[in-house]
Amino acid sequence: MYEAKLLTNALAVYIHWPFCLAKCPYCDFNSHVREVVDEDRSRRALITEIKHTGNETPGRRVDTVFFGGGTPSLMSPETVAAVIDQIGKSWRLDDHAEITLEANPTSVEAGRFAAYREAGVNRLSLGVQALDDEALAFLGRQHNANEARAALEITRENFPRYSFDLIYARPDQTVTSWRRELAGALATAGDHISLYQLTIEKGTPFHSAARNGEIVMPPEARAAQLFDITQQLTAAAGFDAYEISNHARAGNECRHNLAYWHYGDYAGIGPGAHGRLTLAEDGRIATRRHAKPETWLEAVERDRHGTAERHPVAAAESAREMLIMGLRLKAGIDLKCFAERTGLTLTDAVSMGALCRLSNGGFLIHSQDKLRATDKGRAVLNSLLVELLL
Repeated sequence: MYEAKLLTNALAVYIHWPFCLAKCPYCDFNSHVREVVDEDRSRRALITEIKHTGNETPGRRVDTVFFGGGTPSLMSPETVAAVIDQIGKSWRLDDHAEITLEANPTSVEAGRFAAYREAGVNRLSLGVQALDDEALAFLGRQHNANEARAALEITRENFPRYSFDLIYARPDQTVTSWRRELAGALATAGDHISLYQLTIEKGTPFHSAARNGEIVMPPEARAAQLFDITQQLTAAAGFDAYEISNHARAGNECRHNLAYWHYGDYAGIGPGAHGRLTLAEDGRIATRRHAKPETWLEAVERDRHGTAERHPVAAAESAREMLIMGLRLKAGIDLKCFAERTGLTLTDAVSMGALCRLSNGGFLIHSQDKLRATDKGRAVLNSLLVELLL
């Protein structure tokens, strides 16, 4: 498995494109629907912010680039190419860097995808979300199952590495129907697939619907069954559950996301993007860009960056973030790296009583050099973290 190297000059770069054709009712990401998008202006702003961040972090080597959103496949290939070109000018873009772009099936065109490949994208992440028309309508998606399958075929033709997402544990979803849907998905998958349980996020239409009783989520017992079946079917198909929701054949893990989960440095570029950077003078800092696209644009044009918030990351905050991220991984947390990154030992950061109790209960495995959640622990990770963290 690829592992982000901590305390080196490796850097991941995240580019946020916030625009969508429609806002999905479950989505709480920083995404916006606009009738008109001035792409030339947005392109110039992205390039300007990359230059500014590059000046703060000179000499870094970029191992991964990720275009997320929103719907980055609404960007023109020319914009994608210009952004990648500027990343190469501002940092040292590794010859074997992973460059991923998220896409929706509604914006799939063979010529456009070939142009993204020419622009430098070498990995695609397709937001399929379901292979069932009724489920897609419920999730507010703009495509149907046949369009999703056609998009996957075009993706396979153009990209050596690709992944797609599915959302399960939907209301009224049965074990039988999910088993059938997932088996069909795995038959068309490449070397990576992301499988997320539906969660109800505050501020979304689904949150209001659930509060009003219009949506009834599956009971915990069924959600647990669906999770177990997901692990069984993916493992049988040769996909390792290297992270709670992500499954890959050996060597095909998403390197960009591993940089987050291993608590490496990453630069966040674009509206609402977050970053974590280690600077020579300031140590580890957290950055957040203005979320509203128009506010971000005006700030970049005025100040050469759209930063809304910037602060040093204290040791306790680093420890908390590293535990939350690292325990999502099947491999867990290297405790030597934990100490180097945070300046704390594990006993400084967690409730030792909870650690002992959760280890004895089969939820955690704690050795001299590692802390990791078991399969049983990762299935209930949020509850586990509530007990564990001070």
